[in-house]
Amino acid sequence: MNAAGAPPPQAGGAAREVAVGVAVDTRSGTALGLIALVGVLLVASACATPIGVVRADPQKVHRALTRSVMTAGKPSAATEQTLQRLGLAERFEEDPAGTLGQLRGAGTDLNRNRLFALAELSFLYAEREHRQDHYLAAAVYAYAFLFESKDESALALDPRTRLAADLYNFGLGLGLVGPPAASNGAPAPSGRTAAEAEAVEVILSDRTLPLPFGQLELRGDPADFLWGPFRMSRFVSVGDFEVRGLRNRYRQPGIGAPLAAEVTPAGTGPEAEAARKYIPPRVKVPVTAFVRLENVVEAIANGRLRGRIELYPADEATTVEVQGRTLPLELEPSATLAYGLEGAPVWDTELGSFLSAEFRRSFAGNLAMIHPYRPGRVPVVLIHGTASSPARWADMVNELSNDPVLRSRIQFWLFTYSTSSPILVSASELRRSLQSVVKELDPEGRDPALRRMVLIGHSQGGLLTRLMVTDSGTRFWDSVTKLPFADVKASPETRELVRNTMFFEPLPFVSRVVFIATPHRGSFRVSMFVMNLVRRVVTLPITLVKDVNDLARQNPDLATVKALEGTPTAVDNMRPGHHFIRTLSESPIAPGVLVHSVIAVLGVGPVSGKTDGVVAYESAHLDGVASEKIVRSSHSTQAEPETILEVRRILREHVESR
Repeated sequence: MNAAGAPPPQAGGAAREVAVGVAVDTRSGTALGLIALVGVLLVASACATPIGVVRADPQKVHRALTRSVMTAGKPSAATEQTLQRLGLAERFEEDPAGTLGQLRGAGTDLNRNRLFALAELSFLYAEREHRQDHYLAAAVYAYAFLFESKDESALALDPRTRLAADLYNFGLGLGLVGPPAASNGAPAPSGRTAAEAEAVEVILSDRTLPLPFGQLELRGDPADFLWGPFRMSRFVSVGDFEVRGLRNRYRQPGIGAPLAAEVTPAGTGPEAEAARKYIPPRVKVPVTAFVRLENVVEAIANGRLRGRIELYPADEATTVEVQGRTLPLELEPSATLAYGLEGAPVWDTELGSFLSAEFRRSFAGNLAMIHPYRPGRVPVVLIHGTASSPARWADMVNELSNDPVLRSRIQFWLFTYSTSSPILVSASELRRSLQSVVKELDPEGRDPALRRMVLIGHSQGGLLTRLMVTDSGTRFWDSVTKLPFADVKASPETRELVRNTMFFEPLPFVSRVVFIATPHRGSFRVSMFVMNLVRRVVTLPITLVKDVNDLARQNPDLATVKALEGTPTAVDNMRPGHHFIRTLSESPIAPGVLVHSVIAVLGVGPVSGKTDGVVAYESAHLDGVASEKIVRSSHSTQAEPETILEVRRILREHVESR
């Protein structure tokens, strides 16, 4: 070779073929330039061969290997491989429906690679063209891929397994949808919120639906649609919801379409009556729909598929058995909880029930259950604070309901009340509600868990909680008058009202209480200015004011006492030094009741002298408690992770003890 990298010229200077296919005439004036160009190309080709490798970031490689229709709107590497092997990659972009038909063929002898490709490509085509029949086809192919393989170990390690489950779950949910209940800004029917009205309903009735290659006949067992004494009647897919407001979204990956179900009363008897009384009409039930396909491989070939609709409420089942394998169900409890609270009227009760005791609540009574009473599960009753509502417990309910130790051993009940009413009045309502529910649910006392009840109160709710485990004797009555109660003149109704609001005994079925940011000795924020302002804007119960006035008229000796100089509000009751808060703090908690305190303080360092912005540490502290936890947060600490972790610790201790 010469310096230019070209071979020596042949004799006679005849043109020759260069190895790269360029004809060069060495007698031409351009020969040297062409030879130099060829040399550059040869050197460049030595650096990047047509086939080879290049080092890349692990994240980039992982994204390429795990890309799918669910994450990127494009086929996965496995599906692209199948298309390339069959020479269908370009055709799918031009004629997706025709390509799917060719890929399916006669529907016989479909191996796992083709089944997976058909599932993913059917879903992709359904997404692009909004075709419900292709969503269902994706679910059918995915089902066959997941459940017709005999090699379970290969399925467990195959990255396509999880994607196939997602294709089945989403394909099923999207393939069974119906039209929205309302649109174009129309009012929500039957008092539904805007979120409820706009949600797309999943139709689970018996029917026959078209497939691209045949039809799917669906049938269900009416018994599967029962949830305790209720019937699940309207279903909304929650798997594609974004959740806001909750710290964590709990989701159990598995099989099936996760839904939120509305309920309507069904059945008769004491249990049904209690459920209708205590379960709010707007409750949403997390449930999973699973369609079990019969002889799916044969049915894909002949186009006649039959499926059985099965429903699994999350509080009743977490797994399903399919062809001898026990599989987890796809569960979305957090999304269902958030959906039920989106735009719910319960938020309106916070300020409304503080300003007016007559404000209409979002459910009939004071006590609400999240699901029907389950014998053997310990009731945990949550009592909110001033100008608040049960919705403020959402984070705690979300965390503890999804705790693996607690979720099958406790049941949450929620108490709501007019937070401006005198605390003794609200406490009497709580006591009556708890006594009634225990009597109604277990009149013969057969459920020991029902008699190991735990009460958790935040702020003013903690004061109500304390009154459930306090033997007040005549302390509250004596703090306002020297007239013996037996000598009081009043109608039977008024006498009963006074008795219920002035005299407390410990409830025998409450065995543990948790006080969260509770002002046992009052709130330093309550000043005369605040009390005067509250009195101007707050409306107390009409019947309460009337009864107090009647009592004063019939008993002149009572007319001058401080208790009847105007019915006190809850804010009055929480003023440091007020006779109510002073009397309560001096009343002993019943022996045998386990007491825990969670106290919020702002700032770092020693807690003495610190506050949470509403309650001072010295007011929230109790001597002799089973545990005291300091949380560095503001007053609304019930949603803080540290507070929830402490409550979880306490409840785990409770359910594991005997």
